[in-house]
Order: sequence, then C-alpha cells, then structure tokens
Amino acid sequence: MSLFEISSIIIALSALFGYINVRLLKLPNTIGLMIIAILFTATLFISSLFSPIPIESAKALIQAINFEEVLMDVMLGFLLFAGAMHTNFDQLRVQRWPVLVFATLGVLSSTFLVGTISYYTLGYLGLSITFIHCLLFGALISPTDPIAVLGILKQAGVPKKLETKIVGESLFNDGVGVVVFLTIFSIATGGADPGHGPPNHDHAAIAHSTDDHITDDHSADNHGVSVSSIASSASVNWVSYNAASEGPPPHNDNFGDNNSNDKTPVEHHGGADVWSVVELFVVEVGGGIVMGLLLGYGTYLLLRSIDDYEIEVMITLACVMGGCSLAQCLHLSAPLAMVVAGLIVGNDTVRGTAMSKQTETYVDKFWELIDILLNAILFVLIGLEILILEVEQKFIVAGLAAIVIVLVSRFLSLVLPVAFFAKRLKFVPHTTTIMTWGGLRGGISIALALILPQECRAPFLTVTYIVVIFSIIAQGLTVGSLAKRLIGAENMEPSTEGH
Repeated sequence: MSLFEISSIIIALSALFGYINVRLLKLPNTIGLMIIAILFTATLFISSLFSPIPIESAKALIQAINFEEVLMDVMLGFLLFAGAMHTNFDQLRVQRWPVLVFATLGVLSSTFLVGTISYYTLGYLGLSITFIHCLLFGALISPTDPIAVLGILKQAGVPKKLETKIVGESLFNDGVGVVVFLTIFSIATGGADPGHGPPNHDHAAIAHSTDDHITDDHSADNHGVSVSSIASSASVNWVSYNAASEGPPPHNDNFGDNNSNDKTPVEHHGGADVWSVVELFVVEVGGGIVMGLLLGYGTYLLLRSIDDYEIEVMITLACVMGGCSLAQCLHLSAPLAMVVAGLIVGNDTVRGTAMSKQTETYVDKFWELIDILLNAILFVLIGLEILILEVEQKFIVAGLAAIVIVLVSRFLSLVLPVAFFAKRLKFVPHTTTIMTWGGLRGGISIALALILPQECRAPFLTVTYIVVIFSIIAQGLTVGSLAKRLIGAENMEPSTEGH
C-alpha cells in the first residue's frame, strides 16, 4: 500500500468521523473523534465473527503506519508550533516560573512516583516487571499531552490564569518528558538506540509476543521506528561514547525476566553515569530552547522585512519544517524549539510590528487549519491503534490500577510547587486538584510506549492505552464541570484562544 493510499484512507476516515461527531455526538472534536474511532474498531472486531476480511484489512493498514514516527517526527512540531502561536504570551510570561517547575521537577518527581508505585502494584497483581522498566512507564505517562490539553481546554471554560498554567506546562513538559524517557531507556537497555536496531519494534512482534511477554522475533519487517529526530540522537551518541570508553555493560541474565524473583527496586544497568545524564539533559533541553529563540527571532525579522501574506505564511511553515530538521542534525529537542518559536511568532508585539492585518489573518487561519487536520488524524489513529493491542485480563486490571496511580502521582508532584508559588502569585482555589484532573495524556505517551523494550512492551502498551483513553474521554469531558464546581460559576470565564 502506497503512502498516498494510506494517507487518503486515514484522511477520509477522519473527515467521516468528524462529520458524524458534528452531526450526532456534538462533542469536542478531540473526544468525539476518539470515541467514534473506538466504536469503529469495536465494529471491526464484531464483524470478524462473520468474516475476517474487514479486520485483517484494517490491521494491515495500521501495521503499515509507523505511529510513533508519524507523531514524533512529523506531526508534533506542527501541532506544538500551532498551539504555542495561539497561547496567551502575556499570561504565560506572568506564570513562567510555575510553568517551568511543573514542566521539569514535576515531570521528574511524577516519573519516580509512578515508577515506584507501579513496581509494587504490578508485582502484587502478578506482573513481575523490573523497576527500571516501571520507571520507563513513569517517564512516558508523566508528561501531559499538549495536543489533548489544547484541544479540550479551549472549551472547558476554566479561569484564564489556571488555563495558562495547564497549557503552558503541557507545551514544555513533553519535550522534557521525551528526554527523560530516552535517558532512562538508554540506562535500561545498556545503550540500545530506540530508533535503530534491536529490540525489534514492529507491530507484528507486538501481536505475536508470548505469554511471558518475551519474544525472539527479529523479523526484517520493521517500519523504522524513530524518535531520534526529536531527542534520541544525543542519547545514542552519549551511549556510544560511554561504550567506547568503558566497555560493554555487565550482562544480567535475569534482566527483564518475568519469572525472576528479584524484587529489589534498585538495579544496576551499565552504560550511564550521572554527569553524562546531566549533560544530555542540559544539551537537549537548553539547546532546544536556545534554538527556538533563534528560530523565532529569525522568523520575526523575515516577516518584518516584507509585506506579502503568501510568502509570510510560507516563512512560518519553513520555520517549523526547517527547524525540526535542524534540531535533528544538532541533536536538540525539536518540541521545545517549536514551542519557543511559536510563542515568539504568536506574540502580540511581533504580530503588531511584523504582520499586516491581512497577513495575521492568513497566518492564523493556515495554522488553525493545520492544527484541526492533524488533531483529527492523530486521534483517529489513536482509536484505530487498539487493533494491535494484546489484551489480557491482568493487563486490563493493571491499566485500571494505573489510572489511580497516575492521578495520585500527579497530585503529589504538584502539591509542593503549587503551595510554594501560591504564596507569591494569585492562584485560583483548588489549583492542584484541577491541574491533576486537567493533566490529560495522549498520543505522545502511546508513541513512547510503542518503542519500549520487548520484554515489557505488551503489558505497558495496553496499560498506557487504558490511561490515555480514560484521560481524554473521562477527564476531558468533566474537567470544565469540575472546575466550575470547585471554583464557583461566578469565577469561571469563557476560554478563548490567546488572540
């Protein structure tokens, strides 16, 4: 199946599901598209009782799509730039310190809380998974998803100051979360690249993994899983350097063995040292922010020097595509670069001095259309990717437990920062509770779950899907009413875009 045929089918399904949602469900597009895609998938499973052709065709389509590469390498930069462009820059500047702490220390503390609690909980449920793999799950599930958050909070009606905290955190913490995940991944696998080489990450291997979730399938049908253009290249180079200077990591026969009785939560894995991890984190995150500043300012200078809306729209498009490619070459965080560049280009000062009213209208409409189209495709894909899940009862139970674990861990990771900043900035009542419930998970978590090591991918992929679906549907539909009940209707305000 060609790229054009795959794209045509997905876009056609997205348009059809969007039409059904607008005509019948009338839900926010993000939620409605996911629900309809899930119902469509359920219909395929039911139809398989009569004929295997529809579901086999659908599985072939999904297996031909590298979800993690499509999202992380192609869609994410566009979505983050579009979202940042329409974020209220003045509000974000006022809330910059809380947002920074939430997006860094909050992600790190949540990662270790989720990992530690999951380790003991999964062991109690009979899933013997190593502590380092539980930390990987904590890293992939801790960042809130900016795509889901932006799509839902626009219609939730929460106070603008609180919306800025949640949206601002989600814009920055996904880049931080990816770096944290890839750092732990490198430690867990002793230096294996999540984008290249073993373990094999193709969907067929997921579908045919054995009962103990370990498989020797290293078939050549691998669709080139790659997150390296976002952040992993630096981790690969760092690991390669350590391997050359320190030799191969020590072999552990019990690593990843689900039958192991070793329940010690602190395990040693070669290929990393503290300073290398710190250097990786600083270079990826700090370099991404600096690149975003340079890209945003360069785009501003180009926009200011001409008055031609067609070319100016092309310049903003070049900023995203060229910026993501350049970040890949320099081993910097492309998500953070796109967020910073989008905030600069969307700033009222830049708009007032670099764009005519006509240009501003066309730029806004162009990126609004990109945002709507890619969001629709993304959440349809999330619904359809259920076809590749390996569903077992104990995985489902673990997923339900993980919902509670993730919410509790997020609440605990926010308590101290909120208490600290609430004394200095005016926070609305019950900020911690509303931010906990409004911290939605989405496609980024699923993309990272798809590149987990083979020995823990099957259970954690199912668990991640359960958390994401609950987050988007249950939390997304109720965050507005929860905020209204806790804050009071008189303090609520219509949520609008930044401009």
